[in-house]
Amino acid sequence: MKHYDGLETRTASARTAALAVQLPAAIARAQLSVAYHDLLHDVHAQGVVDLEVLSHLPVTRKSDLIRLQAEAPPLGGFNVTPFRDMARVFASPGPIHEAQAEGADPWRFARALHATGLRRGQLLHNCFAYHFTPAGMMLESGARALGCPVFPAGPGNTEAQARSAAHLKPACYAGTPDYLKAILEAGDALGLDLSSFRLGHVTGGAYLPAMRSFYAERGLTVLQSYGTADLGLIAYESEAREGLVVDEDVVVEIVRPGTGDPVPEGEVGEVLVTLLDSPDPLIRFATGDLSAILSGPSPCGRTNARIKGWMGRADQATKVRGMFVRPEQVAEVMRAHPGLGRVRLVVGSEQGRDTMVLRVEAPVRDAALVESLARSLHGITRLRGEVRLEEPGALPNDGKVIEDTRPT
Repeated sequence: MKHYDGLETRTASARTAALAVQLPAAIARAQLSVAYHDLLHDVHAQGVVDLEVLSHLPVTRKSDLIRLQAEAPPLGGFNVTPFRDMARVFASPGPIHEAQAEGADPWRFARALHATGLRRGQLLHNCFAYHFTPAGMMLESGARALGCPVFPAGPGNTEAQARSAAHLKPACYAGTPDYLKAILEAGDALGLDLSSFRLGHVTGGAYLPAMRSFYAERGLTVLQSYGTADLGLIAYESEAREGLVVDEDVVVEIVRPGTGDPVPEGEVGEVLVTLLDSPDPLIRFATGDLSAILSGPSPCGRTNARIKGWMGRADQATKVRGMFVRPEQVAEVMRAHPGLGRVRLVVGSEQGRDTMVLRVEAPVRDAALVESLARSLHGITRLRGEVRLEEPGALPNDGKVIEDTRPT
């Protein structure tokens, strides 16, 4: 079976109709939690039927989770499922604590593993950690939902990993992009037969072209996915290898960093995710990662939206003259001056003193606009900086709002 289920090949009209049902249900369920009851108290859930309406709801950030979990442990009031009914609880750096609800494949990785080629009965060699953070259980639950046994290898002990793989003959590896290479090279050095590995599913790190070439030269199909401990699977690579297909149970928005404002298709921005089918929904959760929406459906036949993949971090806050400057502040400057294009605050150093240059795409050269932007920049950041107007399209489409060019 090429596709995991019929959801992957739905028509645009079927997707629109389904979203008009799923979104209100997700909002209404989220409002049952203490945190979202406060955050979304004035939202009429049944009216949130599409992305345009969703885009007006507040953004939930990791900083919100960290703060509220510290104030109201253990989960900050974001859970609808009673804590006593959770299957597992994890602790990730931040610290952020994530709860796993009961049920098969709660993080939805079966779909991604299926796209990689894993099928019932094949052994998954899982090199993600099982302790403290949920990555190991994420991939294991996905494999088990496909009817696959799992070797819970975890990370490290590379020689032992290679020997175990030679004995157990796993069909598929799961782990970071570079660690399968380490296992294969250890097997080569030990004279082991690791030819059972035909597939690999990688996440948790940059999957670079050189790594892709290494696996391709050995005849392996190694595809990637993108997810987080808070959200589970967000998007996954298919055999087309043209971007990552968004999971069927989430909504992805790309917004200008530091805001909740959607950017045009193809523009790089921050990834926001809304969980549609979760016992404990997250609404417009900011991942802090940069990506862009690709136009059109995937050549593999899957019709959901696609993202370009991980393109860096959106949290570009930096300290200038002893004060933090954040993308949210740059966005506030631009909201005071609508109708302009991309913006970039370039932080540099001159004769040992921090400098700021606000580069703004503008249709005309206007001294009054330069002066007004400079006043806004100073009023919002409490720091003075130069303003330079640029031709439309002059700034790169890379999602950067703050660029720190000071030597490290």
